[in-house]
Amino acid sequence: MRHKVEVPSTGHSWDGIMEYDNPLPRWWLWSFYATVVWAVGYVIAYPAIPLLNHATTGVIGTTYRGEVAADIQRFAEANAPIQAKLVQTPLDQISADPELANYTANAGSAIFRTWCAQCHGSGAGGNAGYPTLLDNDWLWGGTIDDIHTTIQHGIRDPKDADTRFSEMPKFGTDGLLDNAQIGQVVNYVLQLGGRPHDATLAAEGKQVFADNCTACHGENGTGDRAQGAPNLTDAVWLYGSDPATLTRIVHDGPYGVMPAWAGRLSEADIRAVASYVHSLGGGE
Repeated sequence: MRHKVEVPSTGHSWDGIMEYDNPLPRWWLWSFYATVVWAVGYVIAYPAIPLLNHATTGVIGTTYRGEVAADIQRFAEANAPIQAKLVQTPLDQISADPELANYTANAGSAIFRTWCAQCHGSGAGGNAGYPTLLDNDWLWGGTIDDIHTTIQHGIRDPKDADTRFSEMPKFGTDGLLDNAQIGQVVNYVLQLGGRPHDATLAAEGKQVFADNCTACHGENGTGDRAQGAPNLTDAVWLYGSDPATLTRIVHDGPYGVMPAWAGRLSEADIRAVASYVHSLGGGE
């Protein structure tokens, strides 16, 4: 017959609930002691304690930075042959090689998501001021060679001597046109793009456009890719097509900058992302 043993109280009670001095289960105690031993052993064996300029390396001499560097080097060595092949292959022949096409689809996609998606969007659909890469409207040309050059040297990058460069005048800021003339030419541009507009102002803006805008955008407003002047007659608008936005653009002049990636990315990486962008559907 088992005798009931009354567990002594700790003397603590709350709201009528008494706290008893029950011992912890043995299995729990031994598990706790094991974790303490494991923690001490881990601190001795692995990097664990931060110091002023570095952390303890542990008796086995490993570092997590070293392990990451070793992994990066291992993958770099594994990809070296196909990257060398990619650099040696003419740009317009990359898509015809199944091995290179598969590599650039994967590597180019990863590079794009890492370096390009912040502006152009994860799906390359663009944002206000950052063009979509899915259509066939290209300010500087949409062939793979054109795309490669744009990525390599950027657009209006002051650090690259070979960058793509053009600049729309600040017609209002610099006093080239008054507010009335800006309103007229804005309505004419809206008319060119098939947008709602004031017909009277548009008729007056036609001459303003001819005197100030045709050198870049052409007599019919169809633009000039060679100098990054957009087509004003289609439905593609980089900054927006509402009157307020167009007025701001004409008054202040846009000056978008895309960084040059030469020097930041290897030639193989630039070719991979150029091929990826070209394959999205808008490349020529």
